[in-house]
Amino acid sequence: MIRHLLSGADLDAATATLVLDTAAEMATVAGREVKKLPALRGRTVVNLFYEDSTRTRISFEAAAKRLSADVINFSAKGSSVAKGESLKDTALTLQAMGADAVVVRHPASGAPHRLAEWVDGSVVNAGDGTHEHPTQALLDAYTMRSRLGRLDGLHVAIVGDVLHSRVARSNVLLLSTLGAKVTLVGPPTLIPVDIAAALAPGTDVCYDLDAVLPDVDVVMMLRVQRERMGDSYFPSAREYARRYGLDGPRMRRLPEHAIVMHPGPMNRGMEITPEVADSPRSTIVEQVANGVSVRMAVLYLLLGGNNR
Repeated sequence: MIRHLLSGADLDAATATLVLDTAAEMATVAGREVKKLPALRGRTVVNLFYEDSTRTRISFEAAAKRLSADVINFSAKGSSVAKGESLKDTALTLQAMGADAVVVRHPASGAPHRLAEWVDGSVVNAGDGTHEHPTQALLDAYTMRSRLGRLDGLHVAIVGDVLHSRVARSNVLLLSTLGAKVTLVGPPTLIPVDIAAALAPGTDVCYDLDAVLPDVDVVMMLRVQRERMGDSYFPSAREYARRYGLDGPRMRRLPEHAIVMHPGPMNRGMEITPEVADSPRSTIVEQVANGVSVRMAVLYLLLGGNNR
C-alpha cells in the first residue's frame, strides 16, 4: 500500500480495487450494534482543515473513530494559523504531537504534497484548492460499483464546473485507471483547454448535455462553485440551469439503468432540480454513507495495513 494518498494518480488499478474491496468489508460495521473496530487503537489521526467543510471532515472523523483511533480536529479559524503560523510550522507541531496520519484540506493547490515532505506520518488529501480530492473519487467509484456492479466499461458524464472542481480531476484519473470512459460536459468557459488529454487519454469533452445523456451509465453533476469565481463564466444562473442543469425531462432521457450522482453540497434548482436529487436514480445520500466506509478503508490500509 502507498504511504500517502495525495492524488487519484497515486492509485493503480490493483491498489484502487483493494481500497474498494476493503471499503465493502468496512461497510458491514455500520450494521453492527457496536459500530467499532480496534484496528487503529493507539494511533492518532489529525483532521487539519483550512477550509470550511461539513461532509468531508465529519466523514473522516467518523471513519477514524470507528477504527478506534484518537482524533484531533484542527481548524484554521481560532488557531495559531489565524495569527500567521505557516503550514510548515503547523506540520512540525503535529509531528511533535506524534500524529500518525494527517487529513488535510487547504485552499492552496499542492499543499498536501508539501505537508507530506514535512511529517513522518501518512498524509491524506481531503481537497486542495482546485486540484484534487481523491477520497471523493474513491467513494464515487465505490457507489458506482455498488449500484451497477462494475466500473470497467462504464460511460460516466461529469457535468458542470470542471474548471474549479477537484472532484472532477480526481474522478477522471481514478475512473480511467479502473477502465471507465469519462466525458466532461459543460460550457466552454468552465472546461480548461486540453484538460482531458492532460488528465487521461481517451477522455472526451462535450458542450451539449442533451447529446450525451442517452449514452451514459452515470451522470455526475458538479456544484457551481460561485465562491471561487472572480468573473462571469456564464450569463446567469437561469441560463446555466437551462443548458446544463439536470431536470426531470433530461433525467428521463437517460438509459433505464443509469444513475445520478452529486458530490454535494447541491445548488438545488441550478445544476440539479429537487425532482432529480430526490429520485430513486439519485445516489447522493448513498455517497455520504459510502464516504465513511471508503475513508475507513483508506485509513486502515495506510496505518493498519501498512508495515512501515
